[in-house]
Amino acid sequence: MRVAALYDIHGNLPALDAVLAEVRRERVDLIVIGGDVVVGGEDSTSAEAVRRVLSLDIPTRYISGNCERVVLAQVAGGDISEVPAGFHDAIRRAAAQMDARCFDAIFSWPAMCEVTVDGLGAVFFCHATARNDREFFEAATPDADVAPMFESVTAPFVVCGHTHIQFDRTVGKHRIVNAGSVGMPFAPPPGAHWLLIGGSAGAIEFRQTSYDSSSGALG
Repeated sequence: MRVAALYDIHGNLPALDAVLAEVRRERVDLIVIGGDVVVGGEDSTSAEAVRRVLSLDIPTRYISGNCERVVLAQVAGGDISEVPAGFHDAIRRAAAQMDARCFDAIFSWPAMCEVTVDGLGAVFFCHATARNDREFFEAATPDADVAPMFESVTAPFVVCGHTHIQFDRTVGKHRIVNAGSVGMPFAPPPGAHWLLIGGSAGAIEFRQTSYDSSSGALG
């Protein structure tokens, strides 16, 4: 089995479409959508991004990110104060774009999933960490700080996102790979960043897909 992990799309439809075209060329067996499909810049289209990932013709698993959670909180009249005030308009805009089908879908997405991948065995997918969908850690975060974030995970291989920067590191018994961000990567090279894993040798490939950033991409 070969798996494409697509994280942090943030309503960037041109980036998503470019990645999906490459994913189809790679003939993957499964796509994992790793959360934060919604909420982006003024040109972002959260609803269309959700509809796109729901209508895929390739088997797909979905997990929720912190952006899905706060959009649902916004719709329910809940507290979104965990998000800096400068992002509240983006949350409101994403909520206003979506219809009942979109809301029902993101409400149903679990916080994590596990998939068996050729050459790697059990792979645990979460948005940020196994503890929650908003915790930050980086390639240089001390092992002692990261290990408790995944102590509940029995799978040896972990895929996460949230920080929008690709990395590959081992912490204790876990190999942890960040898939990066399709819609809003925070590190070079330019393009839409995603992860391809699996195959007979258990390959790990960081991908960066080029696309026309003048057609609605996020900065």
